[in-house]
Amino acid sequence: MGPRTEKVFYFLTWFFQGSSFLIPRAYAVMHRMHHEYSDTEKDPHSPHFFKDVFGMMWHTKKIYFDFVSGERTPESQFSGDLPVWDKMDKFGDSRWVRLAWGAIYTLFYLYFIFVKDASVFWLLLLPIHYLMGPVQGAAVNWMGHKYGYRNYNSKDDSRNTEPFGIILMGELFQNNHHEHPMSANFAQKWWEFDLTYPVLKMLSWLHIIKLKKA
Repeated sequence: MGPRTEKVFYFLTWFFQGSSFLIPRAYAVMHRMHHEYSDTEKDPHSPHFFKDVFGMMWHTKKIYFDFVSGERTPESQFSGDLPVWDKMDKFGDSRWVRLAWGAIYTLFYLYFIFVKDASVFWLLLLPIHYLMGPVQGAAVNWMGHKYGYRNYNSKDDSRNTEPFGIILMGELFQNNHHEHPMSANFAQKWWEFDLTYPVLKMLSWLHIIKLKKA
């Protein structure tokens, strides 16, 4: 996408991630490391070195904050050509901004409970709402490297957890994605369907993005 469009989507990334906003540059470095070192000890989030998903995500959190704080410098092959918007990163990653988003979510739920007479049990979803980014990351990296079938005999233990891309919009086609990391369509077999791919095709048709052939 062009530089102006990139800024728009950068802002929307913060707006929709809210309290669980991840600085794109740090996330991209970890994602590239995940592909290069998939399911080895250098992988930022492989489930095969932790007894539970919480341990895996705590390890991921530490690596993320090391990159953000500058305590850890990413290897050069992982940090090139990445977008940088320092002011947006500093704002979105602020503790006070995250707390503000959490307050907004809480008020949203309380409005429906006390004004619209919704069930108080909806409040049980608030912790997931606060931490939606880590929840998504935990599901993809834990389930996508432990449970499901394999189309390709890749060097890692990536798997396709389900064939229809319903859960997490196709993100759980991990075996396909690791075999063809540059493909915009995570579905590879005729019976598989990646729900995100039609969205990308539409954005390409509208000239908002330009899809590259893998």
